[in-house]
Amino acid sequence: MLQVLDQLSRWPSLGAVSVALLLAGMPGNSHAEAGASGWFETQQGRVRLVAAEPSISTGETVQLGLQFELEPHWKIYWRSPGDAGFPPELDFAGSDNLAGATVAWPAPRRFSVLGLETMGYEGAVVLPITARLERPGQELHLSAALRYLTCETVCIPYETVLHLDLPAAAGASVRPAFRDLIEHYQALVPGDGAATGLHLDGATFEAGVKPTLVLRLAADPPLAQPDAFIEGPDSLSFGKPILEAAADPRHPLLRLPVFLADKSEQLPTGTPIRVTVVDGERSLDATTVPALEEATGGFGSRLAILLVALLGGLILNVMPCVLPVLSLKVLGVVRAGAENASLLRRQFLASAAGVLASFLVLAGALIAARAAGVAVGWGLQFQQPVFLAFMLAITALFAANLLGAFEIRLPQFVTDHVGVMSGKSGIVGSFATGAFATLLATPCSAPFVGTAVGFALAGSSGDILAIFAALGIGLALPYLAVAALPGVARLLPRPGRWMVGLRKLMGLALLGTAVWLGFVLSAEIGAGPSARPDAFWRPFERQQIAPLVAQGHVVFVDVTADWCLTCQVNRRLVLDQATVRSHLAAGDVVAMQADWTRPDASIADYLRSYGRFGIPFNAVYGPGAPQGIALSELLTADEVLAALARAKGSGAVAGSPRGG
Repeated sequence: MLQVLDQLSRWPSLGAVSVALLLAGMPGNSHAEAGASGWFETQQGRVRLVAAEPSISTGETVQLGLQFELEPHWKIYWRSPGDAGFPPELDFAGSDNLAGATVAWPAPRRFSVLGLETMGYEGAVVLPITARLERPGQELHLSAALRYLTCETVCIPYETVLHLDLPAAAGASVRPAFRDLIEHYQALVPGDGAATGLHLDGATFEAGVKPTLVLRLAADPPLAQPDAFIEGPDSLSFGKPILEAAADPRHPLLRLPVFLADKSEQLPTGTPIRVTVVDGERSLDATTVPALEEATGGFGSRLAILLVALLGGLILNVMPCVLPVLSLKVLGVVRAGAENASLLRRQFLASAAGVLASFLVLAGALIAARAAGVAVGWGLQFQQPVFLAFMLAITALFAANLLGAFEIRLPQFVTDHVGVMSGKSGIVGSFATGAFATLLATPCSAPFVGTAVGFALAGSSGDILAIFAALGIGLALPYLAVAALPGVARLLPRPGRWMVGLRKLMGLALLGTAVWLGFVLSAEIGAGPSARPDAFWRPFERQQIAPLVAQGHVVFVDVTADWCLTCQVNRRLVLDQATVRSHLAAGDVVAMQADWTRPDASIADYLRSYGRFGIPFNAVYGPGAPQGIALSELLTADEVLAALARAKGSGAVAGSPRGG
């Protein structure tokens, strides 16, 4: 069957129609009724175009449906047909007053024949269509060239043109034509699963002799007879899922065999897949980036990502949002004279404990938020005005104190016992210093941090805890180093007048942090500018990426926010460079900027499609890279220019951009 299908699908249009006519007899076009085209009838079934309303009202869209009625055992195919077949294709060229049309796909069923797995519909189905009007309120003339394949034991391709005219409404309400029919099948189109108690918690590729895709789901009520359909790289195909028994049936696992087109290829990393889960009348449609681990448990890959997290946490110390806090701690050591090694060790261990405890609190909050169905990510608290106001007040007070604006004097009864209390208060203050450093670190996505956080949030709760602990240990390493070797503090200069200047310098650094927080807060509450594009930038529109690439354009996406310091560094040092700007402003390049200063679900979904949960994030699309090229967190001009050149490519390349 597959060979017959392959040959038929390659024939020219006229040849396909001729063979169809010879095998099936002459198809006919029956008389049309109000709100519907005529039927295109064959021995295997019939198809027509229907409208929810028989006339055009004042709305900008019209709901249509492609209605199939098939003879017993004959089927048509879903948007992703599986091992064979192709889905129905519509071309509305020649229509009048039509700006565009989007086809939706009800949940399919699986057909297994001789080891081949295909997905489609049997009996009757309506594919809902949303048509956008060029001139709302005016009559619509539809001319829909339809190509589809119907199969039983043999497969027959057909082509026809369906015509449907919808006049403008006369002002009075009109009787719905096929509204109920279309709405019935629209309700069968998979959504995010929230209304039916389904949620995709993550996915994992298990490498080995028999590669497997493991889907982690939340299901309330538990799954009954689930199926799963995967849309991913062309080099992969997926078998029927097996429902794995779980201690909690509300958190089941589905295991799907993975088949590689070329046995020498490796399972992909960092590539999104689209997952459709169907369980009776309920369904789920979600996109995720599977983690990759060995079938034995993935110890090697997990160890590697923990090392990445450790290194990322260490690098955070030199980021502009964290460095002032570490410098303040060193200033405190100098001021104290670094004479008491035991006290010094305890204080730096307390700072490290503050860092680690804060990271574990963040991990727990993210786990709880994800369990509640809230979108989670790195640095999202900087989208909350209350948190920003609190951080602004704290940093401003610290800065004012260092600059000598005021001194905090303790009561006499406290100073009388300062010898007793100094150790304890020093420990508490050091712990708070570590927590403060963690809070200021979260808007920074240093190298390796984005990779580690993406792996964590795409994994299990245990993955989140382990990776955030590694990030915390990395950030705490300088404090741990001084605690392990307190003697190095004695190498610092003795206290003197130079400390006044250093203190003021640290105060200015913190004052700069406070000013930045104030800028972010003003943008957050709408009292000031947020991250707005320059002249050649346009606002981010994910749905426009695929059409622009199809037209031969290169699309550069920059996800940024006012609270993201690394984003501002990328802009100033790379994206605002004359050479880079000239390329981004070129006629064949479309530069899109996604502003995540305030919460935006569409941007969060876009980031999750790449397995990212923090920013900065940049990607380049084009004819040479329709799936998109994700760039590093810290950009370089050479990397951006190389990606733009690669995305331009030469000629058309099959595939749909991830952003589309």
